Amino acid sequence: MPWSTKFSEPIVLSNGDKLTTLQEAGAYITHLPKAVHDDAPWQNAMHVLIQAADHDGPIEFARLAMLQALFPKGTPVYRAVDKDSQWRNNRNLARDS
Repeated sequence: MPWSTKFSEPIVLSNGDKLTTLQEAGAYITHLPKAVHDDAPWQNAMHVLIQAADHDGPIEFARLAMLQALFPKGTPVYRAVDKDSQWRNNRNLARDS
């Protein structure tokens, strides 16, 4: 598939710009500072972009890799539902009557 192939949905950057094709996403990565460009998420995104463009890989994987590199997740916060008073319900259910 050519580098001009469009993503199913454009990738919206934090400044409001949009990446709509594999070529735009690749150019975005190549213009990053070297220290950022060499980070694992960006290397993965570039690898998946190349796979999609040159080897008919899934374009959606390329889009997801770009999103993961652009918007990395922080440490997930897990809370037990049974210990959270917001989810606790002391009312009786109709089936319990």
